[in-house]
Amino acid sequence: MKPRDPAEEPVDPDVGADVPVSGLWDGQAPVFAVVAVGGALGAVARYGAAVLWPTASGRFPWTTLLVNVVGCALIGVLMAVVAELRPHTHRLVRPFLGTGVLGGFTTFSTYAMDVRGLLVAERYAAAGACLFGTMAAAVLTVWGSASLTRYALAERFAAVAETEGAR
Repeated sequence: MKPRDPAEEPVDPDVGADVPVSGLWDGQAPVFAVVAVGGALGAVARYGAAVLWPTASGRFPWTTLLVNVVGCALIGVLMAVVAELRPHTHRLVRPFLGTGVLGGFTTFSTYAMDVRGLLVAERYAAAGACLFGTMAAAVLTVWGSASLTRYALAERFAAVAETEGAR
């Protein structure tokens, strides 16, 4: 079996192999750039939330929980929209918004530090609630927002098809 040539691989495996990629930097440089810019924007938004709603040391990190839940909801919406509109979505939308903006906005490293802070403060119940509650909320939020978005898009597409069929 011959080794794969990275130049023959698509930038995003969901886009398909028909996307021309002539070399590593030809295909990857725009992705690196949009992830970096998006990540900076998301991190600034996350920092802004922490400044607006600070959490005192040893207290439950409601801001971190809210940021992660909102980010997960937006990730669910984004992934459903991109999946439904795949042929019409630019190849850099998902890396910019999903990996960049929302990856920079959601803050699972801060979440881990918040759990550690609660443990150091000997607030074990709050640490457990934060540890398991955040993960459960994140998974349920992504699933719920993606499901609702797919449902809304299906309803919208059905209404458009019905309108076009009546013509």
